[in-house]
Amino acid sequence: MTASGFRVVIPSRLGSTRLPNKPLLDVAGKPLVVRCLDVARRAGADEVLVATDDERIADVVRAAGGDVQLTRADHPSGTDRLAEVARARGWTDDAIVVNLQGDEPLVPSELLAELAQQLVDHPGAGIATMATPILTHEELHSPNAVKVALRDDGFAHYFSRAPIPFARDADRRSTTLPEGVRYLRHLGLYAYRVATLHQFVALGPHPHERAEQLEQLRPLAAGVGIHVRVLDSAPPPGVDTAEDLERAAAVFRGAP
Repeated sequence: MTASGFRVVIPSRLGSTRLPNKPLLDVAGKPLVVRCLDVARRAGADEVLVATDDERIADVVRAAGGDVQLTRADHPSGTDRLAEVARARGWTDDAIVVNLQGDEPLVPSELLAELAQQLVDHPGAGIATMATPILTHEELHSPNAVKVALRDDGFAHYFSRAPIPFARDADRRSTTLPEGVRYLRHLGLYAYRVATLHQFVALGPHPHERAEQLEQLRPLAAGVGIHVRVLDSAPPPGVDTAEDLERAAAVFRGAP
């Protein structure tokens, strides 16, 4: 069975402090949010829309022929914004929603379809996400690299900013990875069942979530199955800085 009828939602806000007005910035002739819209349109979804609380973003998306859902401005997370969209659109509990961040113009479109397919293939999962192998000591110990430990069935056991699993007997002076341990970096790509989105919002923040500043720990602590597909390599990074913006523009201009 293949995924069909899934939706892609692109949450987009103007609130970036590192790169003001980020969704509206030019990326080789198109605003960043429209570049992300193009990615989503190629994924084969039945419905693609941008979720925003700002009319300026909405106007740019509509001018590009895109669909917009205006949402509240006070959502604490993008997941809460997705849940509002699902309610407003009347999507059924078993519908699948793929989240594409509005600053990820270089994510391969096929990964969005593959996220939806994970939920089709794993009925016990409420959320699907992805990870890649960690290859360096620096990445393993960086709090900016979120780690995930998996169960034998490919479902998440735990997410952390700390190195997990912790190799107790490893040489602390070594700069190589401990042998015999599989370390994985979590990628911030998600697909949800609509029922899980509603459950997420109803739960409220969990102590683990607050401590690690990782919202995926909220549904995990409540027993929601999170299936993790391991990719050989990560997709290109998103746009957080002016340098990232120029790197993305160079890709679309065909520059090396």
